[in-house]
Amino acid sequence: MTDVQPNKLRHPAFLAVTERRSAKLQLRVADAITAFAGSMRFVYLHGAVFAVWMLVFEKSPWPTLTLIVSLEAIFLSTFVMIGQNRQASFQQAKADHDFVAGELELHANTELTRMVHQLTTEIHAHLVPPTNGTAATVGDAVSPSV
Repeated sequence: MTDVQPNKLRHPAFLAVTERRSAKLQLRVADAITAFAGSMRFVYLHGAVFAVWMLVFEKSPWPTLTLIVSLEAIFLSTFVMIGQNRQASFQQAKADHDFVAGELELHANTELTRMVHQLTTEIHAHLVPPTNGTAATVGDAVSPSV
C-alpha cells in the first residue's frame, strides 16, 4: 500500500481509513493491484510481454491483443475508481476530523479570551481608583496623583 515511516506522524483520519481498509482482504488486494498498476514496473512488464507475444508467439497478434488490452483496460479503470474512492474516503475523514479539531480550538480560544477579559477587568478595577463614587471601568482615564 504505502511506505509508512515509523518516525513520521500520520493524520488520525489517515490512520483510521488505513486500519479500516487493511481489515478487509479484498481491499488489501485491490490496494496492492492499484499500487502495482500505477508503477513503472507495470509499464515495463507490459511492454516486454506484449513485444514478446507479438514477435514470438502470434503471427497475427492484433485481434487477440486488442481483446486482451481492452479487457485489461476495463479492469484497470475499475481499480482506478477504487483508488479514487479510497482517496475520497480519506479526504472526507480528514475534513471531518479537522472540522471537529477546529471547533474545539475555537471554543478553547473563545473561553481563553473571556478569561483574559475578565482578569483584565478585575486587575483594572484594583489598580484604578473609582472616580465620583462609581467603579472604574476599563478604558477610564487615570489622573496622575501629585
